[in-house]
Amino acid sequence: MVDQSKIVTLSDGYHVWTRKEGEGPIKILLLHGGPGMTHEYLEPFSDFIKGKGIEIIYYDQLGSYNSDQPDDASLWNIPRFCEEVEEVRKAWGLDNFYLYGQSWGGMLAMEYATRYQEHLKALIDSNMVDDMDDYASYVNKLRDSMDPEDVSYMKKIEAEDKLDDPHYNDLVMKLYHSCICRVNPWPDAVNRSFEHTNEQVYVTLQGPTEFTITGSLGKWSIRDRLKDIKVPTLLLGGKYDSMNPDVIKDMAGRFPNATAHICPKGSHFSIFDDAEDYFGAIESFLNKVQKTD
Repeated sequence: MVDQSKIVTLSDGYHVWTRKEGEGPIKILLLHGGPGMTHEYLEPFSDFIKGKGIEIIYYDQLGSYNSDQPDDASLWNIPRFCEEVEEVRKAWGLDNFYLYGQSWGGMLAMEYATRYQEHLKALIDSNMVDDMDDYASYVNKLRDSMDPEDVSYMKKIEAEDKLDDPHYNDLVMKLYHSCICRVNPWPDAVNRSFEHTNEQVYVTLQGPTEFTITGSLGKWSIRDRLKDIKVPTLLLGGKYDSMNPDVIKDMAGRFPNATAHICPKGSHFSIFDDAEDYFGAIESFLNKVQKTD
């Protein structure tokens, strides 16, 4: 079967863009991060699957790039996004499939698994911890390791709510180049995803910055529910990730059937700055799960 794009009409009448690439017995639905980013930075999967009998489905969540972008902040919540993923699953006839999520997508994948794991063969949670307080404290710890004058300036600008300040944004990008993506310059796919981010989705869920979680995800935690996710699970992180790699390693012990892998050269986008190790870990996991059939 040739690659195929499909517009999925949701039960609420909105439309989301999806695209299938590859063909084979292994089927992976990909959930992008953000919140409000796009599938674009996951494009390295297209090369990874070649000749491996793997079918992937890219998809832009509601509010993102190729999908409808309604001006309605009430739509941006975990329960509705989980139901959206379920509708995409049904539209493609997926069952016994792999669900992959990166960052916010990893959060969404874990939440989906607590609701619909009967449809899952396995779960891949990439670059996401299980508690938002842990994330907030760690990313601030990373920022506090910067030049004290820079840190002081950033906090001052945040207090004054002047987040469009050019120097502030230069400092944010300086930090991002150390913990979000360490490839310099950033790959085109990363730049496109950032350029196409829906700010309403991001701010509603996250807040205006990474350093103070004022959005609705501020108190999010799935830690006490991980025990309920019984499918085989791979937890991916990076040594230089904005998500604490030690927490990601600890998470493995909170699932009934999980392993953690930390990419030694990777950041939050290990998919780019430690691609060989990252995709090697995914391929090993897929092979292991397939052999259990």
